[in-house]
Amino acid sequence: MGQELTFERAGHGPVRIDIKAGVIAGWTGRNADAVAHHIAELAEIGVPAPTTVPLYYRVSDLMFTTDRQIQCLDETASGEAEPTLVDDGSRLYLGLGSDHTDRKLEAYSVAHSKQICPKPIAPVLWDFDEVAGHLDEIRIRSFIRDGGDWVPYQDGKIASIRPLSELLAANPLTQGGGRLIAGTVMMCGTFAVLSGGVRPAKEFRMEMIDDKLGRRIEHAYHMITLPVIA
Repeated sequence: MGQELTFERAGHGPVRIDIKAGVIAGWTGRNADAVAHHIAELAEIGVPAPTTVPLYYRVSDLMFTTDRQIQCLDETASGEAEPTLVDDGSRLYLGLGSDHTDRKLEAYSVAHSKQICPKPIAPVLWDFDEVAGHLDEIRIRSFIRDGGDWVPYQDGKIASIRPLSELLAANPLTQGGGRLIAGTVMMCGTFAVLSGGVRPAKEFRMEMIDDKLGRRIEHAYHMITLPVIA
């Protein structure tokens, strides 16, 4: 199993990484009230509350993609912008990903909903060592296409997520020393929706902004819907 993806290692050129494992960290908010709010907004669409927080959902290594187009069943899915850690065995990187999730299936099982949709990742990575000292200041925003316009969907700083070092340490695919097992991708949790609630969207755009180093990562993708045949 596994697949090879090519990323631009910002400031250093391209890097090819053999992706062998994937994990989605969920319910990772640093503020307990914010976590409760996210649980409540998902409960509105029928998603059961987690048994404990955070949780680590395993997904296939084949789910990750840097393409700008994905395919999903019907029109019930949408994205969630998340800081994403990637370890190639030589170094750890910070990237930007979308935990694209089937909202209808999520009401049945969060774990199953994580597995059924591709997980888009921006094709640019930052060396984790270059951002480790100011992670909390890094901002992530997302937008969905609604009626022809891009509508702000999420906006937050990594400071609102549990420290990434803490998520790394508790991750079942960690190898210790603040590193993941080689070839692992870990999405680290998301932010509450700004308004309108969690909802499906065919077009999703996201960005991660590092004002300290004056750079950003941007990525957008479109969801093609496939018919559900009964």
